[in-house]
Amino acid sequence: MSEKLCLNVLDADVGCRIDKYISDNIAELTRSAVQGLLTKGGVLVNGSAVSKNYKLRSGDVIDVEIPDPQPMDAVPEDIPLDIVYEDSDLLVVNKPKGMVVHPAHGNYNGTLVNALLHHCGDSLSGINGVIRPGIVHRIDKNTSGLLIVAKNDSAHLHLAEQIKAHSFTREYEAVAVGSFREHEGTVDAPIGRHKVDRKKMCVTQENSRNAVTHYTVLKQYGGYAHVRLRLETGRTHQIRVHLAYIGHPVLGDDVYGKPYKGLDGQCLHARKIGFIHPTTGEYMEFSSELPEYFQAVLRKLEKM
Repeated sequence: MSEKLCLNVLDADVGCRIDKYISDNIAELTRSAVQGLLTKGGVLVNGSAVSKNYKLRSGDVIDVEIPDPQPMDAVPEDIPLDIVYEDSDLLVVNKPKGMVVHPAHGNYNGTLVNALLHHCGDSLSGINGVIRPGIVHRIDKNTSGLLIVAKNDSAHLHLAEQIKAHSFTREYEAVAVGSFREHEGTVDAPIGRHKVDRKKMCVTQENSRNAVTHYTVLKQYGGYAHVRLRLETGRTHQIRVHLAYIGHPVLGDDVYGKPYKGLDGQCLHARKIGFIHPTTGEYMEFSSELPEYFQAVLRKLEKM
Protein backbone atom coordinates (compact mmCIF):
# COMPACT_ATOMS: atom_id res chain seq x y z
CA MET A 1 0.00 0.00 0.00
CA SER A 2 1.10 3.56 -0.62
CA GLU A 3 2.33 5.65 2.30
CA LYS A 4 0.64 8.93 3.21
CA LEU A 5 2.57 11.69 4.97
CA CYS A 6 1.58 15.12 6.22
CA LEU A 7 3.98 18.09 6.39
CA ASN A 8 3.28 21.34 8.19
CA VAL A 9 5.05 24.36 6.72
CA LEU A 10 7.01 26.45 9.20
CA ASP A 11 7.69 30.18 8.85
CA ALA A 12 11.34 29.45 7.97
CA ASP A 13 10.21 27.60 4.81
CA VAL A 14 7.82 30.24 3.50
CA GLY A 15 8.63 31.09 -0.13
CA CYS A 16 10.35 27.77 -0.87
CA ARG A 17 9.25 25.89 -4.00
CA ILE A 18 7.08 22.96 -3.06
CA ASP A 19 9.02 20.38 -5.12
CA LYS A 20 12.29 21.34 -3.43
CA TYR A 21 10.71 21.43 0.03
CA ILE A 22 9.19 17.96 -0.24
CA SER A 23 12.33 16.33 -1.69
CA ASP A 24 14.40 17.92 1.09
CA ASN A 25 12.08 16.54 3.78
CA ILE A 26 11.14 13.10 2.45
CA ALA A 27 14.20 10.94 1.85
CA GLU A 28 12.37 8.49 -0.44
CA LEU A 29 11.54 11.16 -3.04
CA THR A 30 13.79 12.95 -5.51
CA ARG A 31 12.80 16.35 -6.81
CA SER A 32 11.79 14.89 -10.18
CA ALA A 33 9.70 12.24 -8.42
CA VAL A 34 7.92 14.97 -6.45
CA GLN A 35 7.19 16.85 -9.68
CA GLY A 36 5.63 13.66 -11.06
CA LEU A 37 3.42 13.33 -7.99
CA LEU A 38 2.36 16.96 -8.28
CA THR A 39 1.32 16.36 -11.89
CA LYS A 40 -0.67 13.24 -10.95
CA GLY A 41 -2.41 14.76 -7.93
CA GLY A 42 -0.32 12.87 -5.39
CA VAL A 43 0.40 16.11 -3.52
CA LEU A 44 -2.27 18.36 -2.01
CA VAL A 45 -1.80 21.69 -0.27
CA ASN A 46 -4.62 22.52 2.12
CA GLY A 47 -6.68 19.90 0.29
CA SER A 48 -6.07 21.21 -3.24
CA ALA A 49 -3.69 20.35 -6.07
CA VAL A 50 -0.97 22.89 -6.88
CA SER A 51 1.69 23.34 -9.56
CA LYS A 52 5.29 22.24 -9.13
CA ASN A 53 6.47 25.85 -8.81
CA TYR A 54 4.02 26.68 -6.02
CA LYS A 55 5.67 28.80 -3.31
CA LEU A 56 4.95 27.77 0.27
CA ARG A 57 2.90 29.98 2.57
CA SER A 58 2.80 30.09 6.36
CA GLY A 59 0.46 27.48 7.79
CA ASP A 60 0.25 25.37 4.64
CA VAL A 61 -0.55 21.71 5.28
CA ILE A 62 0.89 19.40 2.65
CA ASP A 63 -0.43 15.87 2.14
CA VAL A 64 1.87 13.58 0.17
CA GLU A 65 0.94 10.11 -1.05
CA ILE A 66 4.10 8.09 -1.71
CA PRO A 67 3.37 5.27 -4.18
CA ASP A 68 4.75 1.77 -3.72
CA PRO A 69 8.29 1.50 -5.08
CA GLN A 70 8.61 0.15 -8.59
CA PRO A 71 10.32 -3.22 -8.94
CA MET A 72 14.05 -2.89 -9.50
CA ASP A 73 16.28 -5.88 -10.12
CA ALA A 74 19.40 -6.18 -8.01
CA VAL A 75 22.26 -7.75 -9.95
CA PRO A 76 24.97 -10.11 -8.65
CA GLU A 77 28.38 -8.53 -8.08
CA ASP A 78 31.63 -10.26 -7.15
CA ILE A 79 32.20 -8.41 -3.87
CA PRO A 80 34.11 -10.14 -1.03
CA LEU A 81 31.98 -11.14 1.96
CA ASP A 82 33.11 -11.72 5.53
CA ILE A 83 30.93 -14.76 6.30
CA VAL A 84 31.00 -15.75 9.98
CA TYR A 85 28.65 -18.72 9.59
CA GLU A 86 26.73 -20.40 6.77
CA ASP A 87 24.47 -23.42 6.28
CA SER A 88 21.57 -24.37 3.99
CA ASP A 89 19.16 -22.06 5.87
CA LEU A 90 21.07 -18.89 6.65
CA LEU A 91 24.25 -16.85 6.73
CA VAL A 92 25.72 -14.58 9.39
CA VAL A 93 27.69 -11.81 7.69
CA ASN A 94 30.08 -9.24 9.15
CA LYS A 95 29.24 -6.07 7.18
CA PRO A 96 31.98 -3.48 6.80
CA LYS A 97 31.42 0.18 7.58
CA GLY A 98 30.38 2.10 4.48
CA MET A 99 28.49 -0.73 2.75
CA VAL A 100 24.77 -0.25 2.10
CA VAL A 101 22.65 -3.33 2.86
CA HIS A 102 20.37 -3.26 -0.19
CA PRO A 103 19.98 -1.18 -3.38
CA ALA A 104 18.03 2.06 -3.06
CA HIS A 105 18.02 5.52 -4.63
CA GLY A 106 21.62 6.64 -4.98
CA ASN A 107 23.05 3.21 -4.09
CA TYR A 108 22.21 0.76 -6.85
CA ASN A 109 25.51 -1.12 -6.84
CA GLY A 110 28.11 -2.33 -4.37
CA THR A 111 25.57 -3.30 -1.73
CA LEU A 112 25.46 -6.34 0.52
CA VAL A 113 22.56 -7.72 -1.54
CA ASN A 114 24.60 -7.46 -4.74
CA ALA A 115 27.35 -9.46 -3.04
CA LEU A 116 24.88 -12.02 -1.63
CA LEU A 117 23.33 -12.63 -5.03
CA HIS A 118 26.76 -13.50 -6.42
CA HIS A 119 27.58 -15.76 -3.47
CA CYS A 120 24.20 -17.49 -3.03
CA GLY A 121 22.64 -17.37 -6.48
CA ASP A 122 18.95 -18.18 -6.20
CA SER A 123 19.31 -19.47 -2.63
CA LEU A 124 17.89 -16.43 -0.83
CA SER A 125 14.45 -15.90 0.66
CA GLY A 126 12.04 -13.91 -1.48
CA ILE A 127 9.77 -12.49 1.21
CA ASN A 128 11.15 -8.95 0.88
CA GLY A 129 11.07 -9.02 -2.93
CA VAL A 130 13.75 -8.80 -5.58
CA ILE A 131 15.39 -5.72 -4.10
CA ARG A 132 15.97 -7.15 -0.61
CA PRO A 133 16.31 -10.93 -1.03
CA GLY A 134 17.30 -12.70 2.17
CA ILE A 135 17.35 -9.53 4.28
CA VAL A 136 15.74 -10.23 7.66
CA HIS A 137 16.98 -7.05 9.39
CA ARG A 138 19.25 -4.17 8.45
CA ILE A 139 22.02 -2.04 9.88
CA ASP A 140 22.90 1.45 8.65
CA LYS A 141 25.48 2.12 5.95
CA ASN A 142 28.03 3.52 8.39
CA THR A 143 27.34 0.94 11.08
CA SER A 144 29.59 -2.10 10.91
CA GLY A 145 28.98 -5.58 12.20
CA LEU A 146 26.84 -8.69 12.19
CA LEU A 147 23.54 -9.33 10.50
CA ILE A 148 21.67 -12.48 9.52
CA VAL A 149 20.55 -13.44 6.01
CA ALA A 150 17.86 -16.05 5.26
CA LYS A 151 18.29 -18.49 2.39
CA ASN A 152 14.66 -19.59 2.24
CA ASP A 153 11.23 -18.25 3.17
CA SER A 154 10.72 -20.70 6.03
CA ALA A 155 13.94 -19.59 7.74
CA HIS A 156 13.08 -15.95 7.07
CA LEU A 157 9.66 -16.20 8.72
CA HIS A 158 11.08 -18.08 11.71
CA LEU A 159 13.81 -15.49 12.28
CA ALA A 160 11.47 -12.54 11.73
CA GLU A 161 9.11 -13.95 14.35
CA GLN A 162 11.98 -14.07 16.86
CA ILE A 163 12.73 -10.41 16.20
CA LYS A 164 9.06 -9.56 16.66
CA ALA A 165 8.98 -11.51 19.93
CA HIS A 166 12.15 -9.75 21.18
CA SER A 167 13.92 -13.10 21.62
CA PHE A 168 16.56 -12.22 19.02
CA THR A 169 19.86 -11.08 20.60
CA ARG A 170 21.37 -7.92 19.13
CA GLU A 171 24.23 -6.31 21.00
CA TYR A 172 26.18 -3.28 19.82
CA GLU A 173 29.14 -1.25 20.97
CA ALA A 174 29.54 2.47 20.39
CA VAL A 175 31.57 5.47 21.39
CA ALA A 176 29.20 8.11 22.71
CA VAL A 177 29.78 11.79 23.38
CA GLY A 178 29.72 13.00 26.98
CA SER A 179 30.21 11.48 30.42
CA PHE A 180 27.44 9.20 31.71
CA ARG A 181 26.25 9.72 35.28
CA GLU A 182 24.86 6.20 35.52
CA HIS A 183 26.88 3.05 34.77
CA GLU A 184 23.90 1.44 33.11
CA GLY A 185 20.34 2.25 32.18
CA THR A 186 17.42 1.82 29.81
CA VAL A 187 15.98 4.23 27.28
CA ASP A 188 12.27 3.47 26.81
CA ALA A 189 11.02 6.09 24.35
CA PRO A 190 8.86 5.67 21.21
CA ILE A 191 10.40 6.47 17.83
CA GLY A 192 8.73 7.86 14.71
CA ARG A 193 9.62 9.91 11.68
CA HIS A 194 10.56 13.55 12.28
CA LYS A 195 7.74 15.95 11.38
CA VAL A 196 9.93 18.46 9.58
CA ASP A 197 13.03 16.56 8.44
CA ARG A 198 11.64 13.38 6.90
CA LYS A 199 15.13 11.90 6.53
CA LYS A 200 15.39 11.67 10.31
CA MET A 201 13.72 9.70 13.06
CA CYS A 202 13.00 11.11 16.51
CA VAL A 203 11.48 10.36 19.90
CA THR A 204 7.81 11.28 19.56
CA GLN A 205 4.37 10.20 20.73
CA GLU A 206 2.82 10.78 17.29
CA ASN A 207 2.75 8.02 14.67
CA SER A 208 5.49 6.19 16.57
CA ARG A 209 6.34 2.68 17.73
CA ASN A 210 7.67 1.64 21.11
CA ALA A 211 11.45 1.41 21.30
CA VAL A 212 13.65 0.12 24.13
CA THR A 213 17.45 0.24 24.35
CA HIS A 214 19.53 -1.01 27.29
CA TYR A 215 23.03 0.40 27.78
CA THR A 216 26.09 -0.31 29.90
CA VAL A 217 29.11 1.98 30.14
CA LEU A 218 32.30 -0.03 29.55
CA LYS A 219 34.75 2.84 30.04
CA GLN A 220 34.71 6.63 30.42
CA TYR A 221 37.33 8.78 28.71
CA GLY A 222 36.57 12.25 30.02
CA GLY A 223 34.00 13.66 27.63
CA TYR A 224 33.45 10.35 25.81
CA ALA A 225 32.32 6.85 26.73
CA HIS A 226 32.65 3.35 25.31
CA VAL A 227 29.23 1.77 25.73
CA ARG A 228 27.55 -1.58 25.12
CA LEU A 229 23.96 -1.49 23.92
CA ARG A 230 21.33 -4.20 23.71
CA LEU A 231 18.27 -3.77 21.55
CA GLU A 232 14.94 -4.95 22.89
CA THR A 233 13.21 -3.55 19.80
CA GLY A 234 14.68 -2.72 16.41
CA ARG A 235 13.43 0.60 15.07
CA THR A 236 15.11 2.58 12.32
CA HIS A 237 18.21 4.39 13.72
CA GLN A 238 17.11 3.29 17.21
CA ILE A 239 20.47 3.41 19.00
CA ARG A 240 21.46 6.67 17.31
CA VAL A 241 18.14 8.34 18.15
CA HIS A 242 18.02 7.07 21.74
CA LEU A 243 21.59 8.06 22.59
CA ALA A 244 21.05 11.51 21.11
CA TYR A 245 17.79 11.77 23.05
CA ILE A 246 19.57 11.27 26.40
CA GLY A 247 22.27 13.77 25.44
CA HIS A 248 24.98 11.30 24.37
CA PRO A 249 24.95 11.07 20.55
CA VAL A 250 27.11 8.45 18.89
CA LEU A 251 30.54 9.87 18.06
CA GLY A 252 30.72 10.93 14.41
CA ASP A 253 26.97 10.74 13.80
CA ASP A 254 26.44 13.59 11.36
CA VAL A 255 22.63 13.19 11.44
CA TYR A 256 21.87 13.07 15.17
CA GLY A 257 25.13 14.52 16.47
CA LYS A 258 28.21 16.08 14.90
CA PRO A 259 30.88 14.84 12.47
CA TYR A 260 34.17 13.76 14.00
CA LYS A 261 37.47 14.42 12.25
CA GLY A 262 38.93 11.29 10.71
CA LEU A 263 35.74 9.27 11.15
CA ASP A 264 33.29 8.72 8.30
CA GLY A 265 29.93 8.47 10.03
CA GLN A 266 29.03 7.07 13.43
CA CYS A 267 31.29 4.89 15.61
CA LEU A 268 28.81 2.02 16.03
CA HIS A 269 29.39 -1.73 15.65
CA ALA A 270 26.93 -4.63 15.77
CA ARG A 271 29.09 -6.81 18.01
CA LYS A 272 26.90 -9.82 18.84
CA ILE A 273 23.92 -11.63 17.36
CA GLY A 274 22.00 -14.59 18.78
CA PHE A 275 18.98 -16.57 17.60
CA ILE A 276 17.28 -19.96 17.60
CA HIS A 277 18.17 -21.86 14.45
CA PRO A 278 14.98 -22.20 12.35
CA THR A 279 15.59 -25.89 11.59
CA THR A 280 17.60 -27.38 14.44
CA GLY A 281 16.00 -25.36 17.26
CA GLU A 282 19.48 -24.74 18.69
CA TYR A 283 20.35 -21.36 20.15
CA MET A 284 23.32 -19.92 18.25
CA GLU A 285 25.36 -16.83 19.11
CA PHE A 286 28.13 -15.10 17.19
CA SER A 287 30.48 -12.25 18.06
CA SER A 288 32.58 -9.91 15.93
CA GLU A 289 35.80 -8.22 16.94
CA LEU A 290 35.79 -4.44 16.95
CA PRO A 291 36.96 -3.27 13.51
CA GLU A 292 40.11 -1.22 13.05
CA TYR A 293 38.32 2.13 12.71
CA PHE A 294 36.64 1.57 16.10
CA GLN A 295 39.87 0.46 17.77
CA ALA A 296 41.67 3.51 16.33
CA VAL A 297 39.09 5.78 17.98
CA LEU A 298 39.59 4.04 21.33
CA ARG A 299 43.39 4.35 21.03
CA LYS A 300 42.99 8.07 20.32
CA LEU A 301 40.73 8.55 23.34
CA GLU A 302 43.20 6.69 25.56
CA LYS A 303 45.82 9.34 24.74
CA MET A 304 43.58 12.32 25.43
